[in-house]
Amino acid sequence: MLRHLIIVMAVFTLLIVSAQAQAQAQPPVPRPPAPAPAQSPAARRPAPAALAPLSVLSIIPAQGEPGQTVTLNGTGFTTATSVFLGNRELPATVVAGRILTVEIPDLPPGVYALYLRREDGSTSRPYNFLLQPLKPFVSSLSPDTVTSCASGREREVVLSGANFQSGARVLLDGAAIATRFISPSALSFVVPQLNAGLHQIQVKNPSDAASGVLALFLDSVPAIGSVAIGAEYVNYYELILTGKNFQQTSVLVADGDRVTTGTQVVGERDQLIFQGCNQLVYQRHPYDPTPKEIQLQVVNRNGEESGVFTINAP
Repeated sequence: MLRHLIIVMAVFTLLIVSAQAQAQAQPPVPRPPAPAPAQSPAARRPAPAALAPLSVLSIIPAQGEPGQTVTLNGTGFTTATSVFLGNRELPATVVAGRILTVEIPDLPPGVYALYLRREDGSTSRPYNFLLQPLKPFVSSLSPDTVTSCASGREREVVLSGANFQSGARVLLDGAAIATRFISPSALSFVVPQLNAGLHQIQVKNPSDAASGVLALFLDSVPAIGSVAIGAEYVNYYELILTGKNFQQTSVLVADGDRVTTGTQVVGERDQLIFQGCNQLVYQRHPYDPTPKEIQLQVVNRNGEESGVFTINAP
């Protein structure tokens, strides 16, 4: 039994030794090379976003005059978008991505093609823009009231405003009158002889553009500013009335009695002498030399009356 166990162990040992010898006799199997570390691809820049088509949806206003601001609403606007009016490039301001503003330059009136051009070369379709002539603006007259008897420089009126062009004319009740050009904001004219009342004043540029209307008042109402005692004679003395808008045909009412100019009426001694628009002389024949209160009023032929002036005189 023991001998059989020793034989089995010897056989097993021989098998092991034989297997090891065969393993050492075979060449080693080469290992596959380790993969090289992956190389990261070069970083790519993102492609630029495509711009929206350049278009105009609205133009407000669609017509205007030099100096006016026009607002365009649309798509595809950039800060480098240019505005063209005809063949003239205009400075533009992008207020928002869809809103652009531009100021109309001083160009001759007419219809112009208005369109946009972007930095990438794209353009919008053209739109007709009506450029109107520059309209004058009137703000005030100095003076705005002229008396009927004013003369010389007293009848000159200065008209203030804006956008007056060389060659502009003042229209008085629709008719052009002689005008002196002072500056783009001032004109002057001399008021001709007119009927009393309100008259319309406008300015018309050589382009035929006309301003709004101002009112000029021609004042013919008489007014007594002062009364002074003048020369004294044997049976009468003079009262000198100073004021405005006295006429050759004016009548003086003294304490209810009417005194006229010209030929004296039989039975009347008092007389009125016209010295000019600003002065009348009343030749008064008093019944006694005692001073008393006298009320005087001037009435013109058209019925216009001055205020009542009171003086203490004989």
